[in-house]
Amino acid sequence: MPEGINIIAILLSSVSGFMIGGLWYSPVLFQKPWMRHAGMTDEMVKGGNPAIIFGGAWLLSLLASVAFAFFMGTEFTWATGAAVGATAGIAWVAGSLGVNYLFERKPLPLFVINGGYFVVQYTIIGTIIGALQ
Repeated sequence: MPEGINIIAILLSSVSGFMIGGLWYSPVLFQKPWMRHAGMTDEMVKGGNPAIIFGGAWLLSLLASVAFAFFMGTEFTWATGAAVGATAGIAWVAGSLGVNYLFERKPLPLFVINGGYFVVQYTIIGTIIGALQ
């Protein structure tokens, strides 16, 4: 790891992103509307391979956290990390999803659910990395 990059911050932020997704797409928050707008059924959700789905989701969250730690470096506080994370979530990730959703003609509520998850995820990732770098 390059000097100043905190592996604990990376691991914590990757786990937080994974946990936020678990809550975000659970029955407590957006599972039902997400399933409806994504065209998912209970059978489809239950039919996936949990090791691939959850393991892959965590690895992708880890990749995002590593990239974000390198991007942010060591000059940020938790507050600036949160601001940078929110900006990345809104402008880069949700914005990119929005372009795809427009061409794929996906419903606006699905964009709001999925884009909102990434805004929250990146805000938390930025906050953790900014606080611990």
